[in-house]
Amino acid sequence: MESIGNPWLYAIFFAIVAVMLLIDFLGFKQKDNEPVPIRQAALWSAAWVGVSGLFAGGLWWYLNGEAGAAIANQKTLEFVTGYLLEKSLAIDNVFVWLMIFAAFAVPPALQRRVLLYGVLGAIILRTIFIFAGAWLIQEFSWILYLFGAFLVYTGIKFLKGGHNDDADIENMKLLKWLRGHMRITQTLREGKFFVRENGLLWATPLFVVLILVEFSDVIFAVDSIPAIFAVTTDPFIVLTANLLAILGLRAMFFLLAGAAAKMHYLPYGLGVIMTFIGIKMLLLDVYHVPIAASLGFIGVVLAITAWLSWQYAKNNPEAQV
Repeated sequence: MESIGNPWLYAIFFAIVAVMLLIDFLGFKQKDNEPVPIRQAALWSAAWVGVSGLFAGGLWWYLNGEAGAAIANQKTLEFVTGYLLEKSLAIDNVFVWLMIFAAFAVPPALQRRVLLYGVLGAIILRTIFIFAGAWLIQEFSWILYLFGAFLVYTGIKFLKGGHNDDADIENMKLLKWLRGHMRITQTLREGKFFVRENGLLWATPLFVVLILVEFSDVIFAVDSIPAIFAVTTDPFIVLTANLLAILGLRAMFFLLAGAAAKMHYLPYGLGVIMTFIGIKMLLLDVYHVPIAASLGFIGVVLAITAWLSWQYAKNNPEAQV
């Protein structure tokens, strides 16, 4: 499989990820038991988008010198489209996290800690998934059609309002399995994941929350990673766009925490996008949709979804929580 990635580019990218995670860990803080201010979350979200923009610029500059303007323009456009796609799909993940934290009454200060570990786990798992997906596509090119059919199915499910079938946290099979196979304390124990009582090791509800957060990201990765392979099959572009999109999830979580009820039409917008990407993948041998057209379509759908959601929230204030 052709890719612009080389050992140096991968090394530079993962160095950027490590530095930004350290900055996020040290800089994105909050007072105990107080929610993150919207202004702070907005600034950090903007900073993460800015880092991604700088990376796109640096990628174009490098490719322009190494492979020419045509390749630089193509790959940079693929990156931007993939980034916007992954960023939009990640919003639904944020809403599931909100439900998990609410179900276990996790205070704001501990939410930040769980999300830090959650993002670290997501980076590792998604890296594995992406390289596994790239290998499958290289060995079995027909799998792209399976991805396409799956995305169309998922998109239709979103449009029907069935994307949150597992939103009832108490009825999740994973949660029931954990409770049946682990010793779990009844209450949170400050910020601890495990405690020792009467000589026995017990998991705390905070550890259960962490497992559910990681599991939810795996579920959403099953949707989002095939979607970005419809934009490009270059593993380097897929990896960088995906990871840079999820690196800002903590800031985006706190930014959207108060806006969840106002995003009424978001699932429908995501359903349209997923269906479009799936159909595009199914038509690979018939018609290749230009990357610029895909980027424009995603942007327009998100803009319309945001406007409709804003109108709904304005006209139905009683529906907000």
